[in-house]
Amino acid sequence: MAEDLCFFTKESLAIKPPKKNTLVLRMVVLILVMICGVYICSVCLGQFGVWSARNSLAVHVVERPCEVTEIEPSEKPYVHFPKPKTFSRDECACNPVRNFAILSTQRSGSGWFETLLNSHINISSNGEIFSVKVRRSNISTIRETLDKLYNLDMLTSAAKNECTAAVGLKWMLNQGLMQNHEQIVEYFKSNGVSVIFLFRRNLLRRMISILANSYDQNAKPLNGTHKSHVHSMHEAKVLARYKPTINTTLLIPNLKQVEDLVTKSLQYFKSTRHIILYYEDIITNRTKLVDVQEFLKVPQRDLHSRQVKIHKGPLSSQVENWEDVRKTLKGTQYKSFLEEDYKL
Repeated sequence: MAEDLCFFTKESLAIKPPKKNTLVLRMVVLILVMICGVYICSVCLGQFGVWSARNSLAVHVVERPCEVTEIEPSEKPYVHFPKPKTFSRDECACNPVRNFAILSTQRSGSGWFETLLNSHINISSNGEIFSVKVRRSNISTIRETLDKLYNLDMLTSAAKNECTAAVGLKWMLNQGLMQNHEQIVEYFKSNGVSVIFLFRRNLLRRMISILANSYDQNAKPLNGTHKSHVHSMHEAKVLARYKPTINTTLLIPNLKQVEDLVTKSLQYFKSTRHIILYYEDIITNRTKLVDVQEFLKVPQRDLHSRQVKIHKGPLSSQVENWEDVRKTLKGTQYKSFLEEDYKL
């Protein structure tokens, strides 16, 4: 009876063994997955490293410095391979470029000479960039301006293309050049800038041109406009009508002042690579332009200009008080200026 009243049998009291714990198995699988992941990542990183190395090598080849073997060793300091920030030189990246500067004085034919140079497809002369005072305010701004110019990043009407072979400017002696001559000479020499001196032999003709140009700035006889240079015979005749009166008291001191300025500039910049030209020589002997192209190491071309000369003929027909001028200069070191120095 007691057995019948028992609610539990032996079978019901038998304890079943617990299910096998899978935690350890899961941990093992997780560890294996992590190991496989690390291995796969290491393989990928290794391949990426090889790819990066190959790419780096390719970039290194592209950035390799340009070399032109046919250039003489003495000329290499004057050869440059600029990398403009404003455009790409493309296939001309390894075409050598020469830096130059035309040093001159106002009304010495530099504007006409520059148009001759710019008629050459490979020459870019960018005018009087230092006529802007802020660019010549100190040696730092001068250097910054020159750096921009010689890196082909100065966009002017004279800017050519990516295959420019010679780049430069026209720099007047009174535009910060003489005041900072020591630092500028240092810059020219360290940056391989070649100097083209351009002056007038006959300083009296230059004075007449300056006085006439000054009159034109105020009178503006060409339909109310001022033109330092003209491109038609009609315009030249209109401007040539004016005959200045020269102050004979100041004539000789003024001529000497300009003469001394030119002499000083030649002295200051004599250590640079340079060539000396005179306006009258270019007028009478166009082979001088061949010399200039040889100096700049550019292909020889026929150079031309659209500018028309304003003052022609003997000086006696261009000055109002010619007889006074003649008497003042006669018997002096400047008497040769009275003679006709060239014919057109």
